[in-house]
Amino acid sequence: MTNRPDATPLIPTSRSAGLLAGLALGVALLAGCSSEGASTDCGLDACTVTFDRGVEANARILGVEAKLVGAQGDQVTVEVAGEQLSLTMGQQATEVGGFAVTLDSVTDEQVKIRVSRNPNN
Repeated sequence: MTNRPDATPLIPTSRSAGLLAGLALGVALLAGCSSEGASTDCGLDACTVTFDRGVEANARILGVEAKLVGAQGDQVTVEVAGEQLSLTMGQQATEVGGFAVTLDSVTDEQVKIRVSRNPNN
């Protein structure tokens, strides 16, 4: 009879670090966020997009493109999923292409919107 130590394989530290990095990349790709003249903060079902004013700002989020068209006072025009929307501070979400879009804030330097998947679609 041969005594063998438990043969449970251990994952080396470098391999587990690579696995975690791969998972993080996969989540980022799943969220699908990229931008120009804007910054994004994305989860699986929603993104907050902060557009810089005075530049051609756009972001690709959740599989659609969002663009800042213009802003005046507390009213903003954006294009999401190919449709232009007029948003005002405090207004309920506007639905477009299976997404709900709200205006979070407007300053002289930035416009912040939230785009989330509409759970009813």
